[in-house]
Amino acid sequence: MAKRPAEEALEDVSYKDSPSLKKVRVGDFTENTARINGSSPPPVAPYPTNGHRREEDERNGNDILAAADLEEEELEEAADLEEEHTAYSAPSRQAAPLEGYTDLYLDTINRSVLDFDFEKLCSVTLSNINIYACLVCGKYFQGRGPKSHAYFHALEVGHHVYVNMQTKKVYVLPEGYEVKSKSLEDIKFVVDPRLSKDEVSKLDREAKDAWDLGGKKYRPGFVGMNNIKENDYFNVVIQALAHIPPLRNFLMLEDLSQKPELVQRFSVLVRKIWNTRAFKSHVSPHELLQQISRQSSKRFDLLHQSDPVDFLSWFLNNLHLALGGSKTKPGTSIVHKVFQGKLKVESQQITAKADAGDRLRFEEAAEVLVDTSRYLMLTLDLPASPLFQDELEKNIIPQIPLTSILSKYDGLQSQEHLNTRKRFRLLHPLPPYLLFHIKRFSKNKFVAEHNPTIVTFPVRSLDMSPYVEPNPALHSPGEPIWYDLVANVTHEAVRTRDDSVEGEAEKKVWRVQVRDRARDEWLQIQDLYVERVATETLFTKESYLMVWERRKEHKKRKG
Repeated sequence: MAKRPAEEALEDVSYKDSPSLKKVRVGDFTENTARINGSSPPPVAPYPTNGHRREEDERNGNDILAAADLEEEELEEAADLEEEHTAYSAPSRQAAPLEGYTDLYLDTINRSVLDFDFEKLCSVTLSNINIYACLVCGKYFQGRGPKSHAYFHALEVGHHVYVNMQTKKVYVLPEGYEVKSKSLEDIKFVVDPRLSKDEVSKLDREAKDAWDLGGKKYRPGFVGMNNIKENDYFNVVIQALAHIPPLRNFLMLEDLSQKPELVQRFSVLVRKIWNTRAFKSHVSPHELLQQISRQSSKRFDLLHQSDPVDFLSWFLNNLHLALGGSKTKPGTSIVHKVFQGKLKVESQQITAKADAGDRLRFEEAAEVLVDTSRYLMLTLDLPASPLFQDELEKNIIPQIPLTSILSKYDGLQSQEHLNTRKRFRLLHPLPPYLLFHIKRFSKNKFVAEHNPTIVTFPVRSLDMSPYVEPNPALHSPGEPIWYDLVANVTHEAVRTRDDSVEGEAEKKVWRVQVRDRARDEWLQIQDLYVERVATETLFTKESYLMVWERRKEHKKRKG
């Protein structure tokens, strides 16, 4: 079949339909400009199409491929420069919100999900440097720059309000400006609660209730503490220390920003316990626990239950050193000023000799060595628990008064330690607060023993003068030295089912009883549970650690 001939020549069609190029537009612009100025435009040669230019270049002997490659390289360089500029140049940030938009995005803040008790680590990099908290979802991110994770979180998820956990400044991202609104003061207070000196002085005098975001009523200072895994031993010790006024006031009022991390985190936790404007009616000790776990080489952590007395001893010594205290000089920190006392120890050697009948005799050495040592805690020994059952085939739980086991320190009763006989006597002045450790657990090579003896004690007016060596220069002889109970840590053995051969195992449950001075009531705290307890029933539990406060002496005015 013969092809139909074209109606028009190819050169004519391509020339007519091809779009006008830049040079043509420039020519048109020059022509228009000249027409406006009143002069005649210079003649412009028609710009040939690609086909015509290629033929013309071939006739003139120009290298077409080299020119094309050069043009392509120039285009790639321009594209690379544009891409580099886009990737590495920071976008413009706003220094302040636009007029009329100062409260932009603040309605997206969700206070119910904000929990500032956990360790401040970036949720992406796990870094603790320059941490910001998203006030919409509560997550932590590092930095707020154009390449930070908080910046990407704002772009991807649409969460725009962030607070710096160190400076407590609030920013809007990705714009980057700071928000200065009084509606955010409650969030800044929860991040780092600080009370004035006048407010702290009223904590023990005025009964005050507070309400959390959910409308739940709570007492500041008497809030539950989260048991993350097995950290109930830690909770009871912190609750007891938080109710010792000199130590509490020091941690709440002093500037500890330059102190080690252990002191700062303990101070923040105590201030959160006494927070009067909390978002929730309990606190979590996660941040302090993580620091203690690192500093103690995981001796005390949240995964394994430890002994409260072991932890308290370690914590007080490390807290003393972190506050700049000396290992040799007494009274160099608030810890020693509150708890440290002096003790006189008399020791006498016991030697074994054989008499004429080859019988072994024990003779005391004539020399008695006297030494003075310092203490933060006094250990009280319980008498051995009964081995036999009563007539009803039930174990007898004996009771013993506190004054009986305190006689260890009267300077008369002696105790034998290996080949040494020792006597103990307290010395003046007694510390403002006494810590008693009632020793209930003992271990040997075969088994761990638990002594369930109940210790009875008065809640108020414990006279310590019989156990102190008289010193007229410091205290009038015959005058009582009164101490009142502040906190009492109790132990309870709970039997739990076990898949092991024994079938059952004992689990230790720790509780703390603390006194509300403003209402003159006692409350018992076990992790998140806070309940009132009758004063008459405090001694019915197995007391393990006791905190006693010395009653201030009112000097009589001379008439």
